Parts: sequence; C-alpha cells; structure tokens
Amino acid sequence: MASDSAIGIHDLSFATTGFVLPHTALAEHNGTDIGKYHVGIGQHSMSVAGADEDIVTMGAAAAAPIISRHGADQIRTLVFATESSIDQAKSAGVYVHSLLGLPSATRVVELKQACYGATAALQFAIGLVHRDPAQRVLVIASDISKYELDSPGEATQGAAAVAMLVTADPALVRIEEPSGLFTADVMDFWRPNYRDAALVDGQESITAYLQAVEGTWKDYQEQGGRSLEEFSAFCYHQPFTKMAHKAHRHLLNTCGYDTDESDIKRAIGQTTACNTVVGNSYTASVYLALAALLDHADDLSGRPVGFLSYGSGSVAEFFAGTVVPGYRAHLRTEAHREAIEGRRLLDYAAYRELHEWSFPTDGGDHPTPAQTTGPFRLAALRGHKRIYERR
Repeated sequence: MASDSAIGIHDLSFATTGFVLPHTALAEHNGTDIGKYHVGIGQHSMSVAGADEDIVTMGAAAAAPIISRHGADQIRTLVFATESSIDQAKSAGVYVHSLLGLPSATRVVELKQACYGATAALQFAIGLVHRDPAQRVLVIASDISKYELDSPGEATQGAAAVAMLVTADPALVRIEEPSGLFTADVMDFWRPNYRDAALVDGQESITAYLQAVEGTWKDYQEQGGRSLEEFSAFCYHQPFTKMAHKAHRHLLNTCGYDTDESDIKRAIGQTTACNTVVGNSYTASVYLALAALLDHADDLSGRPVGFLSYGSGSVAEFFAGTVVPGYRAHLRTEAHREAIEGRRLLDYAAYRELHEWSFPTDGGDHPTPAQTTGPFRLAALRGHKRIYERR
C-alpha cells in the first residue's frame, strides 16, 4: 500500500486566535436553544480573530515551533493553503516567509480550492520530496471562517492554522498511495470577490459533501486502496463537528454496514476535540482533526488512519496514512492545549464589534489596536500595504 520511500508528516503544529466566543453567548443573543448548537451541530465555542490577527499571523504562529525545532536549512518550498486570502496576487506565504526568516532560496505559493486546499498542498509537497528526498516542504493551512451576523452559518464560524513539515522518513504519519478523487461543479458555498462573507446553501452543501464521500471512496477502492475494516480512525473535514458523524455514517452505509452510533464514535470521536471548541477552520480543519487524534488517542503506532478532505464547489480526496511508531515523542500536545485554553473570552457585544471591524480601503495609514499577545501581529495598513510585526 505504501510506496517504497516513506514520505509524510514529520511534524505538526497548530495555532488559533486570541479570542473565543462561547455558543452560550450566541444562543442567549438570538434566543436559540443551546442544544441546537451543543448537540445539533456539535459546537461549544468558536475562535474569533482580533483586529491585529489574520491568516498570516496565525500561519506564522503555527509554523514557528517547527522552524525552532528543525531549522530551515532543508526547506526549499512553503505552500500556503487558504480560502481567506488577503491579496489577489501576493501569496500570504511570502509574508510568513519573511516573519519566520526563511532563506531567500525558497519557492512560496498559495493554493486555493475551498477547504480542500491543504490536501492539494500536502500532495504537492509529497511530489517534491519524491523528486528530492533530502528536501523538506513546509505546508501551512490557515483560515478564518466568517459569515454574516444573524445568518444560519454564524454558529459555524472559527479560525485556526495548521503547519506541517513534509519529509522523507517522517516521524508522525506516512502518507500512502493511492488516493480516491472526486470533483463536481456545485454551488454549495462560494465567496465572490466583492464579498467578505461567503454565500452558503446549507442543505446543498451537506448533500454535496456526502456525494463526495461516496465518490472518493469508490475511486479509492478502484485504485486498490485499503478496506474499511483496516482503519483505526477517520479524520474528516469538519465544517461543524456533527458533519463528521454524518459523513462517517454515510461511508458505513455506502459499504453496506449498519450505522451503530458507538462505531461512529469509536472511529471519529477523538478527531473532533479541537473543532468543537475552535469552530470551522476551512483548509486547516482535517489536519486539526489529525492533531486532535494524535494528541488524545491511545497508542496508534503502525495503524492506518483514513482522511477525507472536502472543499465546496467541490473537490474531495480520500487517502490513508499510517501512524509511525514512536510518534508520541514528537507531539505538541501541551502547546496545543495552551493555544486553545489561552484564548480570552468574549461577550456577545465585544464579538460583534470584532466581527464588524475592517480596514478602510483608502490606502491611508491605519494602525491596528494591539488586542492580542501572540508572537506575530498585523500592525497596520499603510499605503495599501499590510505591515506585520514579530513580537
């Protein structure tokens, strides 16, 4: 199943924002029964970005511990996956490259396809390492999901960045061949250039996601992939936590199994720990699920994990990875816990103020209030240029 030269995720680190809104505050504002959030969609809180935070500051914060541990000498490529892009031309990764002090002899590119982009980045990285096994590729997935106030999608907002170092002979997860692929032109979720918030057809999105689960699995089997019974756990893209339950139930049904809730919980239960409290992180979501699984599960050494990456519009991929024996020595469990627990609690009024905050578009000098305490901050917009600071 795995290729001769093992390539995969050597290190993984995530970051989120400085603020958090509990769903109890949202429910109190709009008169919703809290069960609709806690049980119905499986969400308890969501990360909210400060005025001095964006995908660059989160991406740099996620990647900095990787550079600190491994150095940057063999990193010749940085791939930045996002659907919250800050510029139509310049890659957000170029700003991160500067903040991290990476060598000038580096290729940097941004990839986009809704929430699927990070998996494209991972596969791109694997191809580069196949070609030159001495090379290491830094993959960053960073997103802030934002919907209009009082819209149906508001409760599924969130923000996070995941950074992964992709190498030969990885310490965490060996990514296997083959992949199951699926693309369909659907309008379930999109964001035109003239809008800050995405447009969503919620029911269409669920239908399209489940169609993609079926399509990728069918192709994965046709390509000679593993049987369902071999997998110890499944990491799904989680626009909201309950979607992973729906997706796995659909996969079991597709394979002719009854949908026992305890089987679903066993397969995905530990992958939802971060998403429940961080919210939807778009491209980072499926790899945040992996971080949660590795940080919380019993020893998974030598065991296969399934990945279902879905991006609206829609493109999806199913693939497998085998957890490397000894992986636990390389985890960042404590740092990840601190990233989540260190967020400052917002009340609804403060959240609403942050939600509505934006830079003027006149190209003037607009400093941002110093609201957060992370290692990097968005300091200003000056002459149409974003100014970042390393703390």
